Amino acid sequence: MQLFDLIAKTIGGLGYDLVDIERAERGILRVFIDFPAAVADEKGLITVEDCATVSHQLSHVFTVENVDYERLEVSSPGLDRPVRTLADFERFAGSECTVKLRVAMPGSANRKTYTGILHAPQGDKVGLEFESKDGPALLEFTLAELDKARLVPKVDFRSRKA
Repeated sequence: MQLFDLIAKTIGGLGYDLVDIERAERGILRVFIDFPAAVADEKGLITVEDCATVSHQLSHVFTVENVDYERLEVSSPGLDRPVRTLADFERFAGSECTVKLRVAMPGSANRKTYTGILHAPQGDKVGLEFESKDGPALLEFTLAELDKARLVPKVDFRSRKA
């Protein structure tokens, strides 16, 4: 079983979704978790306790499965969460996102990176409404054409009371 699949299956049983994994130098294995879309609004944000629960369970699974790592780090995906699957694009439709394509689209003057508002997927196509030189435009792409996509963080410092 692939490492991604092993981790996804393990944390899925705990009620979490696997967003991404990352291997870093010195044997660091980073695991990014979130709540499934169906319960995300109800559960809120990932807490330190959630990360500790997942870390504890994965440590046991990695010992049994003989996964090679030196240090395990479990965290939330952060404000600039990666958007990878059609389910992610469906979940975050209406959100601002930065998209980088593998190759430039025809007629785009070699442009590969766009920032705009996500549209819900239609079949295997995802839409991103962005501002072009000529005004609003719609970019349509498939997951195969996507290099990476991340939500644009929204931070409001004005709501903080003095």
